[in-house]
Amino acid sequence: MQTIPKDNKAIIKAWTIYDWANSVFPLVITSAIFPNFYDYVTTHDEAKNMIGHTVTCFGREFENQNIYTFVYAFALSIVVFITPILSGIADYLGNKKRFLQFFCYLGSISCMCLFFFTRNHLELSFIPFITATVGFWGSLVYYNSYLPEIASPENQDKVSARGFSMGYLGSSLLLIICLVGIMVFKYEETVVDGVVVSTKGFFKVKYAFLLTGLWWMGFAQYTFKHLPAKVHTAHGNDTKGLIWKGFKELRSVFIQIRSMVELRRFLISYFFYNMGVQTVMVVAVLFARNEVEWGTGEAAEKAKTTSLIVSILIIQFIGILGAFIFSRLSRKIGNLRSLMIAILIWIFICAFTYKVVHFPIHFYVVAVLVGFVMGGIQSLSRSTYSKFLPKTEDTTSFFGFYDVMEKLGMIIGTVSFGLISEIMGGMRPSVLSLILFFVIGFIGLLFVPNPKTQK
Repeated sequence: MQTIPKDNKAIIKAWTIYDWANSVFPLVITSAIFPNFYDYVTTHDEAKNMIGHTVTCFGREFENQNIYTFVYAFALSIVVFITPILSGIADYLGNKKRFLQFFCYLGSISCMCLFFFTRNHLELSFIPFITATVGFWGSLVYYNSYLPEIASPENQDKVSARGFSMGYLGSSLLLIICLVGIMVFKYEETVVDGVVVSTKGFFKVKYAFLLTGLWWMGFAQYTFKHLPAKVHTAHGNDTKGLIWKGFKELRSVFIQIRSMVELRRFLISYFFYNMGVQTVMVVAVLFARNEVEWGTGEAAEKAKTTSLIVSILIIQFIGILGAFIFSRLSRKIGNLRSLMIAILIWIFICAFTYKVVHFPIHFYVVAVLVGFVMGGIQSLSRSTYSKFLPKTEDTTSFFGFYDVMEKLGMIIGTVSFGLISEIMGGMRPSVLSLILFFVIGFIGLLFVPNPKTQK
């Protein structure tokens, strides 16, 4: 058996670097550039004429923003199905690093394949988006499971916050690079009667997807070099019947979770409040594009895209501050109370968005608030769950359950958001459903017993 030394600076640095590497996916692909790119491509023809917000997928017409949420939910469903089994296998073999590498490469290569996204073949174009999503969330199961093995309980809040902060900083840097390319060197064609008569610039928006994949894959090499290859080898090299053995590991962990009141109740609460958090992260840009008044015309379209990307950068940089503030707050009042404060802020954000946000200035206010609370609630959730875990070698399987609860919540959140939007004819009424998720999550935390590591 190989034991990882806790609080080792070199290992913690290698671990946080992966956050620097892979956080470009949720920022560039699911939050900033790809949603703007997707919305523009699906509402304009090659001559940049507005052609409406409906798209045809599998022979049926959808609102473009709704099919986006449905496809994202489908990708998460794949993650929910495969990660519990694979996490059990990884714990059995003690080679979670190999699984981390596999999902990293799947996600990063898929990001690069988004370069070929087109409205004309929407069904095929969504495949790399689906596999990139599977790669990102799949890798996080194994990445997160390292936390209780590399950091002592008293340092897990700080280490978790450091990881998220590295992610916010690294992904923001790449987004700035992409934004400079889009604004300064953007490739544009002038089309007259269907013929390209002139071009200028050289940076196509699609190049951002190539850069995202290369950034993710490239910086991850540092993590792969310095993280331990095997955490434990208690089962030797017996690889027969791995699927069955993976299920056995999963069943063992499930039995333990059922017997641990505080862990079980925290997971249920996390399921609901994280449903709201993740749904906001997925639909924020699409909401702003469709529900905020930006004006009309090509100039307004460019200003809208730029403003939305800038607002996401605001969220990222404030998220760094928020992660550390909530980490310090948890030392004074405990993790659970700190999470409750974060949830109350989220409830206010949703109510404010529904009632007040109609113009860009309002959206910037929301961006500041979301940035402050987003990093804190994500970082604290991960470290709080880690503190609840028993002393075990099956950390990957335990975080597999954490991941399943997270993804099930995201699926229900994004699908319900899309369905309400489809039925009501707009995204604003869907915001009210998010308040319900946060309220249930808050009430759930009231019934979670405080562990010994918390106040």
